[in-house]
Amino acid sequence: MRKKERALEVISRLKNEYPDTQCTLDYDEAWKLLVSVRLAAQCTDARVNVVVQDLFAKYPDIDALANASVDKIEEIVRPCGLGKSKARDISACMIMLRDVYGSKVPDNMTDLLKLPGVGRKSANLIMGDIYKQPAIVTDTHCIRLCNRIGLVDKEKDPKKVEMALWKIIPPEESNQFCHRMVDHGRAVCTARTTPYCNRCCLEDVCKKRI
Repeated sequence: MRKKERALEVISRLKNEYPDTQCTLDYDEAWKLLVSVRLAAQCTDARVNVVVQDLFAKYPDIDALANASVDKIEEIVRPCGLGKSKARDISACMIMLRDVYGSKVPDNMTDLLKLPGVGRKSANLIMGDIYKQPAIVTDTHCIRLCNRIGLVDKEKDPKKVEMALWKIIPPEESNQFCHRMVDHGRAVCTARTTPYCNRCCLEDVCKKRI
């Protein structure tokens, strides 16, 4: 089975397994998703969802967060780990959104990648979830599963995995495909335990590179 054939089969099966997939970070505005995805680095989405409740209650919009001191932001986000760097990035990002983009989150990759603390993963998440554009978010689950299943070959670099997937994933499937990879990575094809291959919907099409 070639990679593109395998990819289409994986997409089909994961659709059946996780029909209602979505981002597990809680947000109702684009800028909040930017903040949350920065806090999610080396932290669980569940913890981030708790921490940002206090952050957004105190600073309810871009301007308020841009005007906040880095130290005050750090006090709130410290439970997510890497508090200093995350607070610094969030502050700088909100200031740039306010001063350069009129307190609006850009709707294109070029401008999103100019924002402090925003890499391709965050930018793709915004493009896919907020602006409903084709987007491939290569987080740790996606990279791990794509290597195990055989959609990429021994490739751990997020950008290289993303570029490889663009060649085999239909654009209209890209965003939901990545969310479903996260779902499957958490429930079945786990990282910290032996994967549950015996109950995996991809068992017979997986390369099983574990």
